[in-house]
Amino acid sequence: MIRVVIVDDEHLMRSGLRMMMESAGDIEVVGEAGDGDEALELIERTRPHVVLMDIRMPGKDGLKATEELTAHEDGPKVIVLTTFGEDTYIYRALSAGAVGFLLKDTPPEDLVAAVRKAHLGQAVLDPAITRSVIAHFTDQAPGHGRQEARDKLDVLTGREMEVLACLGEGMSNAEIGQRLRLSETTVKSHVSRVMEKLHCANRTQAAILAYEAGLVTK
Repeated sequence: MIRVVIVDDEHLMRSGLRMMMESAGDIEVVGEAGDGDEALELIERTRPHVVLMDIRMPGKDGLKATEELTAHEDGPKVIVLTTFGEDTYIYRALSAGAVGFLLKDTPPEDLVAAVRKAHLGQAVLDPAITRSVIAHFTDQAPGHGRQEARDKLDVLTGREMEVLACLGEGMSNAEIGQRLRLSETTVKSHVSRVMEKLHCANRTQAAILAYEAGLVTK
């Protein structure tokens, strides 16, 4: 069973999410919280695999809570829930280590699928969203100069740079393999080395760095 905690200050939203999750059969909702502080305490007790995290909440908001959760190597995977009006927070959430974000009106079957993917450590962003949203926010991100980002890539080999560029486009391992004419096993090894060398918690953070360094353009 995939253990899930739901964090949202609206009771109705939490109830709806719980119904979606528990209808899946392989997902167990082990708790609900209405703010960041309550969430951190609950997560410490229940040890979920995945957290569905709202952004705007009283007290400690979802961004600060996400930063604290992802600071621990054994922390849960965090999916940030957002609305169209909260796009300015997405870059911070991804940079903080969230595995991705979903709109609150995501269809139930897609939300369940996203939780399963997050549990496996995969990003829960559609490739098109990865390209458009991350590119937009890396342009605006303060303190992330292009040269600074490029300097971080000095540790990569030429092939690893190619793999990173593909990650920036939101490609799956299979798609990377097709483009670079590599087996999926080889691609998986390259991806792991890239993220280890760049200290990226997940593929989404690697994609952000690819944009910051100019490896991918809009």
